[in-house]
Formats: sequence, C-alpha cells, structure tokens
Amino acid sequence: MKRKNRFKNQEAEGEPEFQVAPMADVLFVLLIFFISITSTEVLRKEAGLELPNAQKGTEGKKNAGQVVINLLWFPGNRSSIIKIDSQKFYDPSSIIPLLQERIASNPLTRVLVRADKDVEYSYVADIMRACAAANIGNVTFAVLTGGESEGAKPGGS
Repeated sequence: MKRKNRFKNQEAEGEPEFQVAPMADVLFVLLIFFISITSTEVLRKEAGLELPNAQKGTEGKKNAGQVVINLLWFPGNRSSIIKIDSQKFYDPSSIIPLLQERIASNPLTRVLVRADKDVEYSYVADIMRACAAANIGNVTFAVLTGGESEGAKPGGS
C-alpha cells in the first residue's frame, strides 16, 4: 500500500517548470564580470589622441607594472598635456616623483608612451628624460602598425 501512495504523489506534481529568475541572475553576474575585465583597457584609451603610424611595429608584452603616459598635443597654442591614469601634468619634471614611486613598488615597471602623432619631438624627449631621472629604462612607444590609419592595428614598438 505504501508503494501505491508514493507513486500517486509523484504523478500529481506534474512536470517541473523552467525558472527564469536564477538564469537572469547568472547572466547579470557574467555581464558584470566581463565589464570589470574590459574596463581597465578602456580607461587607458584617451579621446582625441591619434597615434602615429609605423610600418614595422611589434606587439608589446602585457605588464602588470606598466605606466601608460598619454601625451596630448594642442597645435593651436603649441602645448601639450601629460596624462597618467586620470592625473594631468603640465611639466614633464612633475611626473618624476610618480614614476619613482611606481619603480619603488615594482622594479620591473615599464613605461608606455602614447604620444599624439602631431606632437613635437622635444616633448617626447622631455618624457624620456623624466623616465631616465626616475631610473626607468624600459620605455616603449605605442603606434599604429600597418603604415596607414585605415585598417591599422595598435601596437607597441
């Protein structure tokens, strides 16, 4: 008798329903995960910065101790602004303490210079002197590979 009662209860339950709420929760967690991963690379891009073209460039290695220096150029008043993370600097010598702090925390720190394609060389040379004053010897430059800006890929050289 007990067997019959057990089978009757199972038949009365019917087919299980598909639960949408847990599926939506999982999808939102995945969405947040992918947004958080890609946000660091997106934050390093600078609006209005056009990289120079290079016919032969090599892909740079990713480094956790990398400092990205964006050098923006304003041709109207022939001046530049240096941006590291979200900080703005107007004098290349003012970035030396920040670079020294980074090299002290990670001796393998690398500097990636992303200079606008129209910036004058003297400003790039000032950045290189600031890196040398901070004892950073690993300095690379971001360029667009492929020669032309159409279809060019960002790379480091």
